[in-house]
Amino acid sequence: MGTFEDDVTVTQVGAGRYEAELDNSWDVVVLPQGGVLASFGLRAACLEIDDPTQSLRTCTTVFAGQVGAGELDIDVRILRRGRSATQVVTEVRNRGAAAGATTLAVFGSSRRGPSFVDVAPPEVPQPADCRSYRDPAPPGFDNPPSPFWSRVEGRGAIGHAPWEEHDPTTSEVASWYKFDDPPILPDGSLDPLAVVTIADRMPGSVSERLGNRGDRWFAPSADLTVHLFAPARTEWLLAHDRTHWSGDGWASAESRVWDENRNLIAAATQMMLFTYLED
Repeated sequence: MGTFEDDVTVTQVGAGRYEAELDNSWDVVVLPQGGVLASFGLRAACLEIDDPTQSLRTCTTVFAGQVGAGELDIDVRILRRGRSATQVVTEVRNRGAAAGATTLAVFGSSRRGPSFVDVAPPEVPQPADCRSYRDPAPPGFDNPPSPFWSRVEGRGAIGHAPWEEHDPTTSEVASWYKFDDPPILPDGSLDPLAVVTIADRMPGSVSERLGNRGDRWFAPSADLTVHLFAPARTEWLLAHDRTHWSGDGWASAESRVWDENRNLIAAATQMMLFTYLED
């Protein structure tokens, strides 16, 4: 089992064409985590653009077809290349599949403009003082963690554990997250694709609002949008989530991602759809 930077690598095989391989250790329930899938396309986009002065600013991924572990085909098309911004579209598919994960992304350089942050992180304990997702569950709780959580450690800071019954009043949750082998770039910052990966885990806020009751379900993403701000310079990231609407078998959630220095790193939104395990 390799590191994030070893696993999320691509090989160019033609003009705008790349290949990669994904293993099952990134699975959540039955399919790979959506942020990891988007990261493969974004990794190829970085190589295709080949401009270190332009960093990833925003990306939206639509999951048009299921993508499972195995061999991946990745197509990249630059829509427009500018001096300060480049727009690109990527598609990640299983070998021979007709559809997969399509990402529209904008890369851009630094520009003149105002600078401020008008939101604040929640007041939560530090990671060492929070319950780890890897702590043993109580006897009789039959819901083993997905393989993804063997690559990323989570520590709950706001909300309830899956086995805790509670009177649901809010969907607000927050957790600390850290890769077992954090992908640190030469400048000391965390790989922004790792931030994209961390941003895609909002269904827990639905569970908090439901009170961990009812039939078992999982909620794959219909889409995922991530806006990236300051570089992350700590290994632990705090994700603060809320589901602001759920109905008709769909739900919409939002997340803000902070580092340990209380710097705002990213914001994300996700539309998810419900699938019940007995079905």
